[in-house]
Amino acid sequence: MFPPFGCYGSSSGDAEAMRRRHQEHKMRMLTYWRDGVERQLAAVNAAISTLEKQMQRDGAQLAE
Repeated sequence: MFPPFGCYGSSSGDAEAMRRRHQEHKMRMLTYWRDGVERQLAAVNAAISTLEKQMQRDGAQLAE
């Protein structure tokens, strides 16, 4: 991967700061993705739980 424009010939301190900013940005992005996946997982778990309850209720009604 090529560094962004304008960083050729920069000092090592600038390169370290740029690397740190890149890592922080990547961490924010990955955390955002994880939060989205956790929300989706919670929704799927809730749907499964609701369906299980409905199936149990329907099974109990058939037994009567």
